[in-house]
Amino acid sequence: MAESEDLSNSSSNSSSREDMHFFEGVEKLLEIWFEPSTACKNADLRKIPRPMWDALLKTVRCEIISFTRNDQIDAYVLSESSMFVSKRRWILKTCGTTTPLQCFEPLLRLAAEIAGYTEIEDLFYSRKNYKRPELQVSPHRGFDEEVAFLDSFFDDGRAYSLGAINRDCWHLYTLSRGGGGSKILKRNNHLHQLMEQHHSQQLQQQQQEDDDVQQLDAQLIEASMQPDPDQTIEILMTDLDPTVMAIFTKDVCTTAKEATQKSGIHRLLPGMVIDDYLFDPCGYSMNGISKNGCYMTIHITPEREFSYVSFESNVASSDYGELIKRVTRTFQPGKFIVTVFANKTSIAANANREIEHLGTIDQWKRRDIQYSRFASYDLTYAQYCKYPS
Repeated sequence: MAESEDLSNSSSNSSSREDMHFFEGVEKLLEIWFEPSTACKNADLRKIPRPMWDALLKTVRCEIISFTRNDQIDAYVLSESSMFVSKRRWILKTCGTTTPLQCFEPLLRLAAEIAGYTEIEDLFYSRKNYKRPELQVSPHRGFDEEVAFLDSFFDDGRAYSLGAINRDCWHLYTLSRGGGGSKILKRNNHLHQLMEQHHSQQLQQQQQEDDDVQQLDAQLIEASMQPDPDQTIEILMTDLDPTVMAIFTKDVCTTAKEATQKSGIHRLLPGMVIDDYLFDPCGYSMNGISKNGCYMTIHITPEREFSYVSFESNVASSDYGELIKRVTRTFQPGKFIVTVFANKTSIAANANREIEHLGTIDQWKRRDIQYSRFASYDLTYAQYCKYPS
């Protein structure tokens, strides 16, 4: 992303341009999965209308500038990164001095009142360390503050930092699914109070059904809760090649399509329907979606002093090494971080073993690797530097 955005009215970005010519490319990534309910069988986050998304994103300090959709997923390019909405998964990824956690309560209300969801199944909040943390605003001034904010909602939250905390590192907040198996709304008074009215209405409707129908519904829900394959790969790149970054300026390319083609982004995951945007005077964002529900998103801050590129996708692969090579060859970073989340049913479940054997990827040498096992997902973190360095 660029610090100059012709469709954004963010006062914080304007201040950054005038005072210090700096833009924080590092994104804050919030992903929430809502739990299916027997009382609302047609629950769907895509029922939430566009004006309500517009209002919600104002609390985040960003706005929608482009939109694409298919039968599986709605994809929004934002003035600061992206939002993806599917049936029961919501993803918000925002850069700069945006405040994505501020929209958490409004989102829960929309999920209950419009979409039909009253319980959260899982949550992931993550980000790389900021380049200029002192420019962030509450509740994002530090990871401790972000954790405290989320802990005010969840009894079962867990916070982690991977990598060297005095250098490049990556922070994660997620939920612990290991304690007793009770529903999250029953564990958490704050969330329970927030949605209590809608949850009670649904329970009353459910109690009116025949016992046999209730039993059948419960069996169907239990079967549907067997985890579908799920995975996410992120590649977070810094110290990028200035020649490559020049492509994402209006001095070199006049349109987003030209930048997409000239850089080779369209070849990273062939078959994606691409929605791209080139900011003025520089910066680039794109979303790609496929018919099977897979997505990819790329955001680029090209200025030499604080260059940053992020790549993210939920495409399934048993060999992410080839994808990592394509991405890093395209952008030529000096350093990059890779994170891979995969659940037990994903073909990417052995990503940790694969990346463990990738000590060198082309001209990049691995400097750090860590592996974490959660109740539902395994996480692999690795950091690479161009050598010699």
